[in-house]
Amino acid sequence: MTNACELNGVTKRYGPRRALAGLDLAIPAGTVFGLVGSNGAGKTTTLSIAAGLVRQTSGSVNLLGAGPFRAAVHAGRVTLLPQSAALPEYATPRELLELYGRLQTRGPSRTARAAADRALDWVGMSERRDSPIRTLSHGMVRRVALAQAFLGEPDLLLLDEPFSGLDPREVARLRDLLRGRREGKTLVVSSHNLHEIEEVCDQVAFVDAGRVVRRGALAAVTRRHRVLRYRLAAGDPPLETLRARLAGATFELSPDKAQLTVTLAEQAVSPAEANATVVPVLFQAGVQLLEIRIGSSLEREYLAGLATDAG
Repeated sequence: MTNACELNGVTKRYGPRRALAGLDLAIPAGTVFGLVGSNGAGKTTTLSIAAGLVRQTSGSVNLLGAGPFRAAVHAGRVTLLPQSAALPEYATPRELLELYGRLQTRGPSRTARAAADRALDWVGMSERRDSPIRTLSHGMVRRVALAQAFLGEPDLLLLDEPFSGLDPREVARLRDLLRGRREGKTLVVSSHNLHEIEEVCDQVAFVDAGRVVRRGALAAVTRRHRVLRYRLAAGDPPLETLRARLAGATFELSPDKAQLTVTLAEQAVSPAEANATVVPVLFQAGVQLLEIRIGSSLEREYLAGLATDAG
């Protein structure tokens, strides 16, 4: 199995409204895969169809090489963190995770309780495991919901807007948790928080108007092998000298002269080799450097991709 999840020609209509328009998506096994798109682009519908919560109008779904979601086949192997995970407010995290664990793994209560305790410890909720949900903050409730998605050591996890509504500290905690729990699993993270997608994912797909408009490895999408960005404090970069020294590259200076973007030709020099050429030229011209970054930003590439598609 090379792909953990495949959607081919998937459409979804709600009456006259079309939520998905022939969406094609292949998610390689073992990756942390980001679905990027604005509200209403089709991300939640895509995950809901993959998880078996919503039936597609047409097209096919294949999870873990075993066809569309079926509880008898995929229980415990495929899990979902919904975008709005409302939990029973009078239950406790331990009670809920024990119940969910028994449903997912169909194991004995003792085993489910041990798994629940491990999951709560992982998300830092051990001290509040016996507190009613109504007494927990939004971030704590989100952590409990995330813990249930990891019960039973699933192979494929579908995480819909996991960063939604979290404060910066909770976002950082969740980012670290996702980075540390790969272990061969496939994580699909749907979000419009492009910075966090860029931080945790190694593959990405842009979804717009119910279809995939671009996908690939994050390093390729953000052009980390071709783009260098220099943040400048003072001085005028000698663009003609740079063009002469670095043939085939293009140089773009921002209107306020605060950033110089260098785009390398395909299969030319490496970013490290280009940097070794550019920096001495800048220093010799008296240009002061504040920062050097490799690659474009995911936000920049996403917005550029939508503009190109619209054109």
